[in-house]
Amino acid sequence: MSASRVLVLNSGSSSVKYQLLDMGDSSRLAVGLVERIGEETSRLKHTHVESDTTREWSGPIPDHEAALKAVAEELAKDGLGLDSPELAAIGHRVVHGGQTFTAPTVVDSAVLAEIERLIPVAPLHNPANLTGIRTAQALRPDLPQVAVFDTAFHTTMPESAARYAIDTETADAHRIRRYGFHGTSHAYVARATAKLLGKAPEDVNLIVLHLGNGASASAVQGGRCVDTSMGLTPLEGLVMGTRSGDMDPAVIFHLMRVGGMSTDEIDTLLNKKSGLIGLCGDNDMREIRRRVDEGDEQAQLAFDIYIHRLKKYIGAYYAVLGRVDAVAFTAGVGENASPVREAAVAGLEELGLAVDGELNAVRSDQPRLISPEYARVAVAVVPTDEELEIATQTYALVGRNN
Repeated sequence: MSASRVLVLNSGSSSVKYQLLDMGDSSRLAVGLVERIGEETSRLKHTHVESDTTREWSGPIPDHEAALKAVAEELAKDGLGLDSPELAAIGHRVVHGGQTFTAPTVVDSAVLAEIERLIPVAPLHNPANLTGIRTAQALRPDLPQVAVFDTAFHTTMPESAARYAIDTETADAHRIRRYGFHGTSHAYVARATAKLLGKAPEDVNLIVLHLGNGASASAVQGGRCVDTSMGLTPLEGLVMGTRSGDMDPAVIFHLMRVGGMSTDEIDTLLNKKSGLIGLCGDNDMREIRRRVDEGDEQAQLAFDIYIHRLKKYIGAYYAVLGRVDAVAFTAGVGENASPVREAAVAGLEELGLAVDGELNAVRSDQPRLISPEYARVAVAVVPTDEELEIATQTYALVGRNN
């Protein structure tokens, strides 16, 4: 197949992130962001990688169709327009694929209908993802549109990990189960960590820690996810920037009955006003660490709670896997916050985990080991690349279909 370029689109409710990649060598040709769609102060930032030039402009962009047309115009200025015969496909990040979509999928009317049917379990994300796909279809109806699902990597979880212990008829009627998210990141990092160890993915057991403002952990056995911390929604699991993570569900009933709070108020509390920001007023780990270093007790408590939950998941997934070859840290906090990595494995020496202080302090955008040579379990920092993962999956599928 001569066409080797893939345009990756990540459509949010009021934004579109995009990257154009050449899959011949996995290089980036252009990257950009359209934000505040629907406002008078919409903004587009576009970078042409080869020339290292960036263009920015502000003005009204009323909807996603206008946003994608603006993106197409910027790409065309660099000779990379959507009408290029070198463009093989457009890959779309879709947050929720339910149990139906276990792999990247070429979009047709049935696929669109199923993504739409899943809106009740992903009301904030799937509608925007659908809008991006439909707009791209209108601009290039002849081009394969591929949906890559955040949930797909986690569909290999056994029922014992995916099921909640509630009445099965009720659960099945409302599609209530643990789906997991950040799947493209976990898939990419699992493969990249195996490569770093010099092994095939099917030969290693890993604990992957995706720590950003949203945070999730996964247990990966021989390249397949067997457990993950997020559940029906991204609220379950680790302490996050603004999300509570694991919590006794009876807290919700208590807040309704005793606190007089509405369902929407509790939803906002747990998703947007909890986690680190609820504990200390900051959700930026850099600021929290600065406050900790200055002796701020509230910031210290927030950090300690964050680490306590993280350490519990490392231990739990160690038990699930039985044998662990590596623990991999990724995403904004995981890649950059050395105190988090150090604290997360401190005291786990009996499990074979340790961090070398000097290696941990090194800042780099390359995958690297930060554990001492004697450690039985490798500890790695592996920068994630969700856009490359989406492009890779998209190109592989289009190549198979042509």
